[in-house]
Amino acid sequence: MDETTARQRFRQGLLIAATASVLFSAKAIVAKLLYRHPVDALDVLALRMAFAAPFFLAIALWQWRNSPALGRRDTVSVIGLGLLGYYLSSYLDFLGLQYISAALERLILFLSPSFVLLISATALRRRISAREWMALALAYAGIVLVFAHDLQLGGDAVLLGAGLVLGSALSYALYLIGSGELVKRLGATRLVAYAMSVSTIAVLLHYALARPWERLLHHGPAVYGLSLLNSVFCTVLPVVLTMLAVARIGAPSAAQAGMLGPVSTLFLGFWLLQEPITAWQLAGSALVLLGMYVLSTRKG
Repeated sequence: MDETTARQRFRQGLLIAATASVLFSAKAIVAKLLYRHPVDALDVLALRMAFAAPFFLAIALWQWRNSPALGRRDTVSVIGLGLLGYYLSSYLDFLGLQYISAALERLILFLSPSFVLLISATALRRRISAREWMALALAYAGIVLVFAHDLQLGGDAVLLGAGLVLGSALSYALYLIGSGELVKRLGATRLVAYAMSVSTIAVLLHYALARPWERLLHHGPAVYGLSLLNSVFCTVLPVVLTMLAVARIGAPSAAQAGMLGPVSTLFLGFWLLQEPITAWQLAGSALVLLGMYVLSTRKG
């Protein structure tokens, strides 16, 4: 591959990764729009997974028919990761979004890589460099800045919402750590398809135990339309685009393109939800983005 072709491929991969980040971040905006109707976090999650299920189940079936059978250990790992990363993390996220702004939610979720680093240092005895400590300090300073501002406006509700989303970020960080070795054996497509299938079953079982099934069939057209949008454009499509981007430019570069997510959420929230953009939010977002940039560009 010549230099011109390689540069063009990199730019295409960067554009794909950035598009995936914006679409995935828009999930918070869609959820906020859904909360203007008589639905709660479990309704939003169940409808999201129900509409997305055919896509991921089809991919999982195709992978199952064209791949070796999973061993017992890998089966248990996939079930655990599906429950942790796409069921628990998503549920806590949607619960938290009932109480905080979309912009603050996205910034808190953006701390997942720093949780991965801290957990790795604590549980796996991995040394944290001075550069990484600086990145963490910048990111957490930005979160504190935005959180303190929102806390003045929302009080205890913001505290509860931020705590729930923080739990979501931690759950997803544990998913990332647990998937590290498994993705090497199974491949990203197979792992995501299987894990999403597990989480879909878990969400629908949770819904069936918590409330009557008929409730899912008695929402208005706007709820179903937004849920379909949430499933296809904010779930399935960004997952596929992210895998394509990683294949073209690698995970580190794709992660850097993902920094567009919090910024896009800030402006989408202003445009679609009339959430104000303040100097505090801009300053906090800049610190978080700077911290994650430093973290993503560390050497070794």
